[in-house]
Amino acid sequence: MSTSTLKKDIAIRVAALDDAEELLEIYAPYVRETAITFEYEVPSPEEFRERIAHTLEKYPYLVAEHDGKIVGYAYVSPFKERAAYTWAVETSIYVDQNCKRMGIGKKLHSALEHCLKEMGILNMEACIGYPQEDDEYLTKNSAQFHEHLGYRMVGEFKKCGYKFQRWYNMVWMEKIIGIHEEIQTFPKKFDADMLKD
Repeated sequence: MSTSTLKKDIAIRVAALDDAEELLEIYAPYVRETAITFEYEVPSPEEFRERIAHTLEKYPYLVAEHDGKIVGYAYVSPFKERAAYTWAVETSIYVDQNCKRMGIGKKLHSALEHCLKEMGILNMEACIGYPQEDDEYLTKNSAQFHEHLGYRMVGEFKKCGYKFQRWYNMVWMEKIIGIHEEIQTFPKKFDADMLKD
């Protein structure tokens, strides 16, 4: 199947708690085989279900489906817990490693950004593992992906992540998606209807 055909056949929907095991199948190889996540242990299905539920209390947690199979997911979490940071969120996107470079991540991000704008979120922040030199566990592809989506590099922390007996850097990237006003209305909680155009 061509990439263009696949893009048309991708459906984006809100995650359900019952998706936890299928999402975990996508996430587990990132934990075991990459430094894209700095998590060491694959979480249990129960813990993953709790993570989904906690996110959906306030924020979007989206999945991409193709032919009834989940091929990627995206969600956000608070950038920081203090009230003054309410308008900023940290983004995360994971795509099935067998379905990379097919436009799934871009489609997920587009849907996520749409929802966040509907909520009144202004800043999308991305915390990205960044190698000093590309290796078998981590490349600069994620940073390049975000740059392509309109993020700018904000800062780089040196050798702050240790995994696979190697030290990795971490970068913050940012995309501004709303107007910052002197009197700013607080964002709304995510609602599934926000996903609709």
